[in-house]
Amino acid sequence: MAIIPKKHEMPTQRPEIRAHNFDEVALGYTPEIAVAEAQRCLNCKNQPCVNGCPVNIHIPDFISKIKEGDFEGAYKEISKSSSLPAVCGRVCPQESQCESKCTLGVKFEPVGIGRLERFVADWHNEHANDASEAPASNGHRVAIVGSGPSGLTCAGDLAKKGYKVTVYEALHTAGGVLVYGIPEFRLPKTIVAKEVETLKALGVDIEPNIVIGKTLTIDELFDMGYEAVFVGSGAGLPNFMGIPGESLKGVYSANEFLTRSNLMKSYRQNSDTPIMKGGNVAVVGGGNVAMDAARTALRLGADNVYIVYRRSMEELPARREEVEHAEEEGIIFKLLCNPIEILGYENPDDKRDPKNGFVSGIKCIKMELGESDECGRRRPVPVENSEFVLDVDTVIMSIGTSPNPLIKSTTKGLEVNAKGGIIINESGLTSREAVYAGGDAVTGAATVISAMGAGKLAAKSIDEYLSKA
Repeated sequence: MAIIPKKHEMPTQRPEIRAHNFDEVALGYTPEIAVAEAQRCLNCKNQPCVNGCPVNIHIPDFISKIKEGDFEGAYKEISKSSSLPAVCGRVCPQESQCESKCTLGVKFEPVGIGRLERFVADWHNEHANDASEAPASNGHRVAIVGSGPSGLTCAGDLAKKGYKVTVYEALHTAGGVLVYGIPEFRLPKTIVAKEVETLKALGVDIEPNIVIGKTLTIDELFDMGYEAVFVGSGAGLPNFMGIPGESLKGVYSANEFLTRSNLMKSYRQNSDTPIMKGGNVAVVGGGNVAMDAARTALRLGADNVYIVYRRSMEELPARREEVEHAEEEGIIFKLLCNPIEILGYENPDDKRDPKNGFVSGIKCIKMELGESDECGRRRPVPVENSEFVLDVDTVIMSIGTSPNPLIKSTTKGLEVNAKGGIIINESGLTSREAVYAGGDAVTGAATVISAMGAGKLAAKSIDEYLSKA
């Protein structure tokens, strides 16, 4: 059978429709499309795609099951390695990981591994009735700090081995960045809730509204009888540029803006959560979070939304698919320019604080690419006398996040690096005995799948440590 050179297209909502709703953009493969895409797989003996997956899913094995029409069998293959397949199939950057290693990709487009993973997980969630059962207890207790992708993965892997696992979450809903950071149109929250329920069925306890470092400390967790602790608290501390005007009303961090929309449901008509709607919006940054913020602002009713990024389109770090979707929906890209000041005006009608101004624009300077930096990217250099002003009412800063210092400040002997990330060794162990860490709390903001890989590593290390106890 002749090889089909291109991936089968993912069905999506039309741009002119989806730009005005929060329904999922990608509609998913049908069984017929999934089987046809699976048949593109060469089933390589050396399986290079597996090495490209941070959690080492046996990709050719699950794709072979799809070829046979055994979708539940494919799900079981994925579940051997991944606790969150429906999530990964939607938000992981497969194009730079498993798909980048695909042998078919040498001459043609690689197999749509992420799209197939999503199909399999969705098929299981829709059709399977068998509930997971908690395995027999091995008598050991482990505490997990944070219910994001690294924490949930660590919890799931340990629960499958019989550990009694409790996950402590600072917010009222489990899921971490999956619920507060990623918009509904990319990752429906019912999907996250389903994955969490699967873990609960394995015996994992979720304790919301508990801030470790404030409500309880790590030392107190050990006093409660836990024998090991995994810290997967993420990187929720937003970064700012330090330019004039960042304290004006109408300036958000991307974290705050997305949390108000995703977790607090400000996009709903009857929501009591305030958020800026309408007018012109500038989003500073070029990563996936910036795309999420820009596309959310558009759906909330913005007239124009600008992505302000200091490098060119070739250096834009966001996923190509997300950039293409943003362009299709009408997001305007202002590339090779950098903000130098946020402009404002006083509003005498504001009875709360008339002296605190509102955003009226953002002053930028044009950039050009110079010599390469230590990462190999050409460094952006300001162009003299090239300042200009974008007339905007809202500015969303999306230039990265850092780990919250709360756990470090309340845990003696826990070493962190200059950026606040917890220092770990090759097994995920911190400077404290029996305290492990992984994900964004260690690396700073990164991908969901890399956080999951860190959670798997820590679970393996905790199991080895407690098995010797």
